[in-house]
Amino acid sequence: MARVGVISPLRASMRSTAAKTGAVRCFSSYLVTPKELHEALKKAPPSPISSEPRVIPLCASWFLPNDPQKRTGLDVFIEKRIPKARFFDLDKVIDKRSPYPHMLPSSKDFAAAMSELGIRREDTVVIYDSQELGIFSAPRVGWTMKVFGHPKVHILNNFKLWIEEGLPTESGNVWTIECGTYPIPEMNEDKVASFEEVRQVAIDSNKDGSKSVQILDARSPGRWNGTEPEPREGLSSGHMPGSINIPFSAVLDPSTKAFLPADKLKEVFARAGVDPSKPIISSCGTGVTACVLETALNEAQFGSPEKRKVYDGSWTEWAQRVKPSESLIEKAE
Repeated sequence: MARVGVISPLRASMRSTAAKTGAVRCFSSYLVTPKELHEALKKAPPSPISSEPRVIPLCASWFLPNDPQKRTGLDVFIEKRIPKARFFDLDKVIDKRSPYPHMLPSSKDFAAAMSELGIRREDTVVIYDSQELGIFSAPRVGWTMKVFGHPKVHILNNFKLWIEEGLPTESGNVWTIECGTYPIPEMNEDKVASFEEVRQVAIDSNKDGSKSVQILDARSPGRWNGTEPEPREGLSSGHMPGSINIPFSAVLDPSTKAFLPADKLKEVFARAGVDPSKPIISSCGTGVTACVLETALNEAQFGSPEKRKVYDGSWTEWAQRVKPSESLIEKAE
């Protein structure tokens, strides 16, 4: 396992200087097109011998536990990927002590994961999803990296289009990755909503119908209404009082599975009754597709970034922790 620690001042200075020389062209947006990534990779490939900042494609493919085909992210990564991409395992880079899936890892564990992936703090990381799903879990990994302060993070919009545009791919196992030493970062807790915080919002909504803080739920209408089961056996479906259901698919093009243009995204949120002047907390099943909504809000510039959070535990934590006597799980009549 790679050693985790703080990089030396001299080495940090050298890397900072390299970053300022313009070795890597900055992308114009958080969302990156296949063409933009392809051109950037030709100019700054993820070479292990280069000391300059690089562009690193990072596959974050993940499937729900009830996937009919029993696929895993690693399966599709091995089958087809962007050349020299690395694989981020969303089921492993988590808080392993938590009873809830996909809770954020500790700063030390995050740094260890980045070190083992050979990612340096000055690298530009472009995260992408599976060809099958288009956009699904990559925004969660992008949000995680931003929570831990990685300076240059982007989302590919998307790998499905990368394939359709005939851009290069490779397949097979990846046997060796040059590990590094990623400095232990600080977590930006202002981006994370806790169970206690969301519970208070729901209680306040139950009392007087107030929506001073808006909770957006990215799950399907059936799960939100309580008419369809949750993917995790034994977990009650339904929704938090006062929450607004915006299925994550609503912010994606139905054909390409890429994010809709910014003006169309604004229309989606406006039609749902979301007020951009009020704080927003995005939620879902386990905190994965909530980040699809957060990314869409960011792309549409809808709501202040300082007033937007993601509920890390999301419905899986909520349905297990609220008490029946609190009436904090609602279902359709």
